[in-house]
Amino acid sequence: MTEDPSDETLMLAYAEGVAGAFDALYRRHRGPLFRFIQRSLGDREASEEVFQDVWQRVVAARSRYRTDARFTTWLYQIAHNRLGDHWRARRVRPGAPEDAETRLGTLADASTPDAELGEFERRRRLQIALAELPAEQRETLLLRLDQCLSLEAIAAITGVGAETAKSRLRYAVDKLRARLAP
Repeated sequence: MTEDPSDETLMLAYAEGVAGAFDALYRRHRGPLFRFIQRSLGDREASEEVFQDVWQRVVAARSRYRTDARFTTWLYQIAHNRLGDHWRARRVRPGAPEDAETRLGTLADASTPDAELGEFERRRRLQIALAELPAEQRETLLLRLDQCLSLEAIAAITGVGAETAKSRLRYAVDKLRARLAP
């Protein structure tokens, strides 16, 4: 039995004209990448636009791709840069969407009304606490928890040193603990 090719191998193959290699990369990374962008922006329409733009940039940069870093690091660096472009263009960082509570309420899958209410409240408090974090800390936390990236990869993606990434992560966790404490 053969192993699936690595992301880096697929990207190099795509750069050489193997269209199926891009399809495999897209299938592997579309869900996690979209969730990262969606959680960073909190707006589905804007998230879809940024998501498509990230993949367009991957396509446009295929001939310049090098295996100096993992493909996921390169991909999330593109997403990080595109998110920064989005916020600079907007010049304002919006709060939580107006229907955040409704969205969070539909996520609860408990069997009793009390359990559903408790889960809804927990999610709402977490969403609010995440939204209150500075953008750099929230992004670092999401890259670590949602994408399971190392501090070194997060540092490479965000363009900071590993110690800065580590500090951002620690501050984010400390702020969430304080905010979510009973």
